[in-house]
Amino acid sequence: MTPAARTLAAAAMIASLVPTTLAATGCARDAMLVFDGSSSMGELSFDISRKTRLVDAREALRDALPDITPFRRVGLLTYGPGQSVDTCANIDLRFGPRADAAVDIITEIDGLQPKGLTALAASVQSAADALDFRNRSGIVVLVTDGNETCGGRPCALGSALRQEARDLTVHVIGFQVVVDFFSWDNPEQVDVGAGNTVAKCLADRTGGLYVSTETVDELADALRATLGCALIGSVPPKSKDTKRL
Repeated sequence: MTPAARTLAAAAMIASLVPTTLAATGCARDAMLVFDGSSSMGELSFDISRKTRLVDAREALRDALPDITPFRRVGLLTYGPGQSVDTCANIDLRFGPRADAAVDIITEIDGLQPKGLTALAASVQSAADALDFRNRSGIVVLVTDGNETCGGRPCALGSALRQEARDLTVHVIGFQVVVDFFSWDNPEQVDVGAGNTVAKCLADRTGGLYVSTETVDELADALRATLGCALIGSVPPKSKDTKRL
């Protein structure tokens, strides 16, 4: 079983211990979905039979979000495409957390044209700000295929958020990640080990999940595990140590 499969299987097992009626009570913590719109999301691989990452991600969002947004308020932030010549500055808060946001999120991502670089740290900081992270509890879920390429420091940011936030968890979903170990503008890559995006630091240092995914189904399952609501509410006695998402 792959690491991604083990992580998602564990999340599914934990969720199964909680009565399904709890999901209908709603999720107490608002969430921001941070979506990678950089150029690499639109690239074709050497296997011409495969779709681009963006096409696969759109399919995963259509599958997962209708199960999530009736119960949790979710907002959307994207990075990469935009009007600025400095693509690192193209961080776009599409909207803050709102109820029943599935259609709105899917519509925005359907219209996304990949462009530019990967401003991981600055984008997650902006999402945390949108959640008023110093005063309110919240969740950030970052979906990315790569590294920091705008000189930001996700590991340092993770530590800062842990210290400054009232109650913020950052989950990171690596989707078909390609790691560039020699990137001059990705200074913290050495901190996370071979094969991982440097964004893993954000999850590690805020108590979140890091899930490496390759397929549409894995990405959809990871979205449910990180944004889903099954763990909200009273936990049965045997599961008192279960971590809420």
